[in-house]
Formats: sequence, C-alpha cells, structure tokens
Amino acid sequence: MSARYPLVAVYADESCLGNGKSGATPGGLGALVEFRKSDGTLTRFDLWASEPDTTNNRMALRSVIDTYRAMSRKGNRLSVQFTTDSRYIVDGMTSWVRGWMARGWRRKDGAVENVELWQEAVEAIALHETQWLWVKGHAGHPQNEYANHLATRAAATQDASNGLVPSQFDTWMQEQPPKVRSQPLSGFPVAERFVPSPALPASSRARLES
Repeated sequence: MSARYPLVAVYADESCLGNGKSGATPGGLGALVEFRKSDGTLTRFDLWASEPDTTNNRMALRSVIDTYRAMSRKGNRLSVQFTTDSRYIVDGMTSWVRGWMARGWRRKDGAVENVELWQEAVEAIALHETQWLWVKGHAGHPQNEYANHLATRAAATQDASNGLVPSQFDTWMQEQPPKVRSQPLSGFPVAERFVPSPALPASSRARLES
C-alpha cells in the first residue's frame, strides 16, 4: 500500500500531574506536527492544550481529537503517521474500536470508558487515513520527548495553543542533554511504505444501547 494523500507526521503525548491520586489532577496534551512542502522543506508546528482535572487516558484521546481537528480546518484529506507512546490509543484505534462500534459502542462486559471521547476521536480521523505507531516513552526519542515536553508544560501552566503554531522544536533540541541530542530523529514517512489502518465504519456516534 502507499499514501493516497499528502503525508503528515504527528508525534503526540499526554500528561496528568498526580494521575490516580486524590484531589485535582491537571493534565495536558502535546503534539509535534511535521509537513513536507513541495520543495522538500520540512515544516514543523506545535499544538498543546490542558484540562484542570483529568486522566492520562482522557488526554491521550484529546491528543488525537485536537490534532486532527487542527489539521482538518482547511478540509484537506491527509495521510497521517501518528506516533504515540500510548498503547491505549494505538491498541484502541487498531483493534478495540471496531468491536465496540459493532456492539453499539459497548464492550463485551460493559460500558466503554471515555466513550464520548472515543466517538469524537473516530469522527476526527474520519476524513483522513492513518498509520498508528507506538514508541516507547521516556526513552530519548527526540520527537516523542518534545511532545512530552509540550504536554507536561501545558498540564503545569494550564494553557493552550488554540491550534497549530510554529514549532520551537529546534530551539528545544539545542537545550537538551547529550542523551537526547545524540538520538537520530525519526525520518519523515515515505509514501510507498505508508500502511494505513483499515477505515472504520462511518456511524461513529451510533446511539448507545440501553
């Protein structure tokens, strides 16, 4: 298979400060979005957002929703290589969601956690084709580390970029310890090696079974 639309590389991460503890748990999401212009020049954009009391899984889902909505504002179809260290997202989008949808957005043994966000995520990606990739978190992968930086900063400051903004990735890289600076960047995806996940059914907001 190969990419049918213009290629985009996304590196996304999420953060939740004090996740699982009592009291408020502020969270954030971050995404580094890479486009390649017709002249071969690579252009990067940043996106981040936050919630005052949330969970890691909610912010992981919002990393998908917010990023795809930002990329979809001009109505263009894209071939997206979406890289995250969240198994919740990768396994969900490549396996779990199809079964949930077939059962009216229910699991075999009960309700789907964060079902409204899963529905929003499926709607957000519907215009595009996506290859979902997992990367080990906190292992020095530069683009993933940068997405984590955006997410943890957003969680701490409780702010948002309100869409895609010019990236500060190059400046951030220069400030990193040798462990990160010495790691090779993930290359931009190649159209001929792009393998999208099968498209999901269109009825993402089918009424929940009572």
